[in-house]
Amino acid sequence: MIFSKTEIPAIADDYVLGLLDPSDTTAVEVEMERNGALAAAIASARERFLPLDTAIEPAVVTPDLWEKITANLPATPAMPVSAPQLANNDTGRSGWRAVALTGMAASLLLAAGLAYSLMRTVEPLVIAVLLNEVGEVQAVVEDFGNDTASVRLLNDFAVPADKTIQVWTLPSRDMGPMSLGLLDGSHSAVLYAQTLPQPKDAQLYEITLEQAGGSPTGRPTGPILAKGFAKLPR
Repeated sequence: MIFSKTEIPAIADDYVLGLLDPSDTTAVEVEMERNGALAAAIASARERFLPLDTAIEPAVVTPDLWEKITANLPATPAMPVSAPQLANNDTGRSGWRAVALTGMAASLLLAAGLAYSLMRTVEPLVIAVLLNEVGEVQAVVEDFGNDTASVRLLNDFAVPADKTIQVWTLPSRDMGPMSLGLLDGSHSAVLYAQTLPQPKDAQLYEITLEQAGGSPTGRPTGPILAKGFAKLPR
């Protein structure tokens, strides 16, 4: 699978819609940990497709509906499709995506499939949108409450060779700011922090520019690049 700039939007859509085969899905999940553009495209795709799920009430699929679906399927034997065909055949990918988008708008059945695709991963306990001093969105932090947090940078930060971006949260005033970890350059990442209390609504998150290796004091010392307060997913 080639993660070129032109392919990333289509790959992100296919990933969120659950149209990739298992090997390509795994490749995307590995790549988005180090590819900020891919992670941002997937986050954007989830936001775009989520209303298609939440706007539709679940419905029972009746035997009659299954019979109608079966009757309209092409009378050709099912052939397994290999991973390279899905990864490299742009026409096939576009066709599958068009079918999925059309079906979601017209069919409760396909909407239920989308719901499964979106919910099969662990949901974050809180989400924080981090803004700079002029109110521009710079990053999104998803805290899963299991010492794991996903940090998606939405801007290209200039990080000198002797500096690093450090991610912080403030569980309480008594505890003070706690580090979630360091980013590799200006790239999105999944961070595995020390044991922290369960994240909560309105908890502060921020990113700062620190010395290489992180803050020497264990507290933020460098300039704040962005900050924001967490909200509970609705």
